[in-house]
Amino acid sequence: MKCQKCGNNQANTHVKTIINGEFKEYDLCSECAHKMGYTNVFADMENDFSNLLGSFFTNVLPARTQATRCEYCGSTYPEIARTGQVGCAHCYELFADQLYPSIRRMHGNTTHCGKNSGMAAKKSEKPAELTKEEQIAAKKQQLEAAVKEQNFELAAQLRDQIKEMEG
Repeated sequence: MKCQKCGNNQANTHVKTIINGEFKEYDLCSECAHKMGYTNVFADMENDFSNLLGSFFTNVLPARTQATRCEYCGSTYPEIARTGQVGCAHCYELFADQLYPSIRRMHGNTTHCGKNSGMAAKKSEKPAELTKEEQIAAKKQQLEAAVKEQNFELAAQLRDQIKEMEG
């Protein structure tokens, strides 16, 4: 898109203004934006802000010379976050605190259920019948897992099913 002011350069700045209730939008090149007074407000503050924060934390936090690396594959958490690919199975243990919230948000769970978890039961011709006590015990295990994973909706449903089976 070309600059709406000069019409020559490629627009790289988008400006929105509301003046006296009138909304206007402009696509400008950096030269025209600078001439009109639109500059990066934070560019001048970047060094000042980092120096300010650095002065607060100089004596409090130890200097970090290197990010934590997996001893098996050499991956760091910033690399995993940038690429979206975990280096190896050991990375899941090493970076568990950072990885699990993201995995739970993306997949809804952090426990693998299998690709065809529902198909295995359908394929067996005669499913083994469980006693009432075994069914209740299985539901209680599911309840504990749901609470551990903080899936409280499922936990409430399981709790109600267990009460119904016991009562």
